Amino acid sequence: MASGGGYGDASQKIDYVFKVVLIGDSAVGKSQILARFARNEFSLDSKATIGVEFQTRTLVIQHKSVKAQIWDTAGQERYRAVTSAYYRGAVGALLVYDITKRQTFDHMPRWLEELRAHADKNIVIMLIGNKTDLEDQRAVPTEDAKEFAQKEGLFFLETSAMEGRNVEDAFFTVLTEIFNIVNKKNLAAGDDQANGNPASLTGKKILVPGPAQVIPEKKACCRS
Repeated sequence: MASGGGYGDASQKIDYVFKVVLIGDSAVGKSQILARFARNEFSLDSKATIGVEFQTRTLVIQHKSVKAQIWDTAGQERYRAVTSAYYRGAVGALLVYDITKRQTFDHMPRWLEELRAHADKNIVIMLIGNKTDLEDQRAVPTEDAKEFAQKEGLFFLETSAMEGRNVEDAFFTVLTEIFNIVNKKNLAAGDDQANGNPASLTGKKILVPGPAQVIPEKKACCRS
């Protein structure tokens, strides 16, 4: 189980640091999703991200302290060559589109191709359909996104950064999956060491999820 663990306790012992990237077209709400998760904030006056920004949040997964280092990449074409370098080292990614703008969803294959070209091949990826608070303007049917996620082996959720709906679930799902993969890797290394082999993680294959796992819709919960 993952728990929210505070918004930046400097004295907290960190067991793991996971780098996660947010990618997708400009104005789909990547920065707002990050602000909602990292600081529980939302701004109607958000400006376009220039280059790359990142924020962190520490949470607890299976009694271990995990620091999520989340990178928000600019969606504008002119920054693509710059931000591609930041994919390296990422162990998780949120592919974000705007449910009210079909074009942003149609660009997902291109973003996914770029991500897979620059990131680790075993990266945990979730497809995110943002802005469900604008349901009356929906241009991307949920079924279309589910079908794409199934085809590409991605997790999938629809979110509303404004209302906070499913934002926590999206990050927790990705981070917990990464945590489980790393734990399996560490267990394998421990077994090797017990059998007289050096304890090294280098070159070990990490198993990734099989078919897409569509996360059930949950109602947004309020913080006290």
